[in-house]
Amino acid sequence: MGSARTRPKRLAEKLLQIRLHLGLSQAQFVRRLGVQERIKYSYISKYELNKNEPPLGILLAYSQLTGIPVETLIDDRKDLPETIEFNKSLRTN
Repeated sequence: MGSARTRPKRLAEKLLQIRLHLGLSQAQFVRRLGVQERIKYSYISKYELNKNEPPLGILLAYSQLTGIPVETLIDDRKDLPETIEFNKSLRTN
């Protein structure tokens, strides 16, 4: 049997920073991520408080929304960019 993988220590901090930099409430953020069919907005709080770890599909949505590579989100040695914006290649409605 394999061992359980280690949870990234800075993931919760990074996820909170992203949402705050974008200036969105948790409910607004879930809608912008386009995952309202999969998670409730209250899950964002659990991710940001390190109570739950988001599934890979949710991390991918964070990455696609911001253009920040998933590797940057999960690698504790990597910092977020100083400026966090919506991915310019996505159309905003």
